[in-house]
Amino acid sequence: MKFLLTSAGVNNKRIHEALVDMLDKPIAESTALCIPTAMYGHPWVGPGVKAWEFISGNSGNPMVELGWKSVGVLELTALPSIDEDRWVPLVRETDVLLVSGGDALYLNHWMRQSGLADLLPSLQAVYVGMSAGSMVMAPNIGDSFVGWTPPGGGDDALGLVDFSIFPHLDHEMLPHNTMAAAEKWAAEMQGQAYAIDDQTAIKVMGGAVEVISEGNWKLFSKG
Repeated sequence: MKFLLTSAGVNNKRIHEALVDMLDKPIAESTALCIPTAMYGHPWVGPGVKAWEFISGNSGNPMVELGWKSVGVLELTALPSIDEDRWVPLVRETDVLLVSGGDALYLNHWMRQSGLADLLPSLQAVYVGMSAGSMVMAPNIGDSFVGWTPPGGGDDALGLVDFSIFPHLDHEMLPHNTMAAAEKWAAEMQGQAYAIDDQTAIKVMGGAVEVISEGNWKLFSKG
């Protein structure tokens, strides 16, 4: 699978160009599924109007509203209650998964419970994450970002990439998301970690990692 892990969506020219390159065809010819599940686990964004804004393409974080051939909704909390043949073919056929922000551990829980986590490595689609939707791909998220507590505790995520992500670096509405805070967070992580602002994304294809940015970011590397 191909990953475009963003802090705040496809919100500048370089990230947009990277997405089109990963799709290998125009956005207008590509089908999308949006996944709002992470939003329900975070008190700032769901449930309610914020989830509707994401699904309808009115969130201010460009993902759903980019001009796709079609957009559907894949709600992970519903999948365990329906037969796999109702949704697995749909996921296999789509060109891109658009995964919202919210709570990364809540998203991790439902990706695993729904069966999507097991399916992801075999997909040909592009996975576009935003904030928690990006963080969930890491081996773990760090104690600083634990909000919703999973049944077994801890901060483990899916581990489909081998680095962790600190999003929204130096965001004006998040005064604690400073570079100093990111450095402290990174010191507690076991492997490589990136701090990225809202003008930055991390592209992962074929094991190669590339930072796509019109803003600020930093790689914290150990040994």
